[in-house]
Amino acid sequence: MAAEVTATELLWGERTAPRRGPRPTLTLESIAAAGIGIADAEGLAAVTMQRVAERLGVTKMALYRYVPGKVELVALMTDLAVGGPPRLDEVGDGWRPRLDAWARRMFERFWAHPWAIEATVGARAIGPNELGWLEQAAAALTGTGLTGSEILDVAATLVGHVRTVAQQGAAISAGSPERAMNDAVVGLLAGREDRFPALVAALADRGGEDQALDFGLRRILDGVELLIDRRR
Repeated sequence: MAAEVTATELLWGERTAPRRGPRPTLTLESIAAAGIGIADAEGLAAVTMQRVAERLGVTKMALYRYVPGKVELVALMTDLAVGGPPRLDEVGDGWRPRLDAWARRMFERFWAHPWAIEATVGARAIGPNELGWLEQAAAALTGTGLTGSEILDVAATLVGHVRTVAQQGAAISAGSPERAMNDAVVGLLAGREDRFPALVAALADRGGEDQALDFGLRRILDGVELLIDRRR
């Protein structure tokens, strides 16, 4: 029965379609895509089995033949939204340009689907696309002299920075995340300059470029490069 299927089984193709009843008319990808459409427009809380069923033109009970509940639905949505990992072997030479491209492309994914930030927190089922991203990061750092734990920590640190910038920007504005955060702070400082003189001076000296994502990536990779050089 569909209710016995786990999110992991669905994500990894161990159960792709109902085994009983009428011939399947939906695919797991089409179901996930319908959920993504709702989440992109209205947020993750708006995604329900009923809403997805309506979007697909089927009954909620019919949808349950494919996906047992919202937990499994969100797992499918997340893996599809994250998408396949970038081909880092096509991005220059060396671990640094590859990880820089990796982080930037991950940012693009989170920026396009901000609800995925919420969906990728805590214990949960992880799909092949998401695991593929981690594989690419680990492959880029293989042979650098870092330990396995350090390689995973580098990936986690980059993901943390990317998530933070994307989350803050998406929560404030649909435009540039750095500009959105800057505008919010500037608005708060208006008329309060005497209370926050150092912050006012820093903002006045920052120039016109948005650099929160860029600056953080460079500093993280600088630190990794220093560690690798010391090992050598």
